[in-house]
Amino acid sequence: MAQAENSAGFEAGSKMGFVLGYFLFTAALFLILTFLKKFPESWTYFHLMAATLAVPLLGMGIKRLLK
Repeated sequence: MAQAENSAGFEAGSKMGFVLGYFLFTAALFLILTFLKKFPESWTYFHLMAATLAVPLLGMGIKRLLK
């Protein structure tokens, strides 16, 4: 298993999974907030994408700082 985790295919699949999960989570959150009328009228889907992207980027930044 350790050898498979070091392969280029595993790394690419991991990144693709992150991106797919990110878009699914953002779309679901957008639909929920829109349905409950909690989404600001002036915002678009791209505003929500930026807000949700800030969370993992902040986590990755903290992880690099602590290394």
